[in-house]
Amino acid sequence: MFNSINLQFLRNQFLLIFAPRIAVAIFIILQIIGMWVYPGGTIHNENAIGYSFTHNFFSDLGTYSAYNGEPNFLSMALFIISLTLVGVTFMSYYLALPQFFKNEPVNYKLSILGTIFALGGSIGLIGTGLTPADLVLDTHIFYANSIFKCFMITALCYTIVIYRSEFLKRKYALGYGFFFVMIALYVGVLELAPPPRSSQSALVFQVITQKAIVLVFCLSVVHQTFGFYESRIKLKLD
Repeated sequence: MFNSINLQFLRNQFLLIFAPRIAVAIFIILQIIGMWVYPGGTIHNENAIGYSFTHNFFSDLGTYSAYNGEPNFLSMALFIISLTLVGVTFMSYYLALPQFFKNEPVNYKLSILGTIFALGGSIGLIGTGLTPADLVLDTHIFYANSIFKCFMITALCYTIVIYRSEFLKRKYALGYGFFFVMIALYVGVLELAPPPRSSQSALVFQVITQKAIVLVFCLSVVHQTFGFYESRIKLKLD
């Protein structure tokens, strides 16, 4: 059993450990640069200067024109690159996972289900980047919301899989479980909270919760890579 898993793991360790870390780091760096060069304006204040961490969504970085009417080409380009990179990386990451649970029928089926939804969420990431909110708002919202709804199912599936499996320590199942709870709460915000255009306070609430869940998302992915890193060391020592 473990001989085949060892070989598969060693072949895929870049996808499981290093690629997600690199992609998340580049994503964060490009978002920061995008915020820095964003011309300005928010939903409720077109004259606002620059990017506001509490009044601008991430999606504002990907618009064709900023709310103040100025071209937003550089920020938009960085937004597209970062989300496409993360989307492709997560696709590869989750496609590599189910093979490690082939000898555990229930876990294997759950991992396949989790990966299917992860692919949907990854397509959502890429689609969000490629659909500027100021040009195709409804399509952009569809892709953006699908990210969190799909990865919510993924997080639930892999929480169960990792908890039941011996491949990773159970503390990593707890990490996925925390991610599932947080992303489920955020989906509740998307469905039930007042829309951002309804008031200034609604906008601030939506913006802050979005940034919080993106941070949790990034930390969750990086956290799992440490589990695979520990497994790599263990397999090399066995």
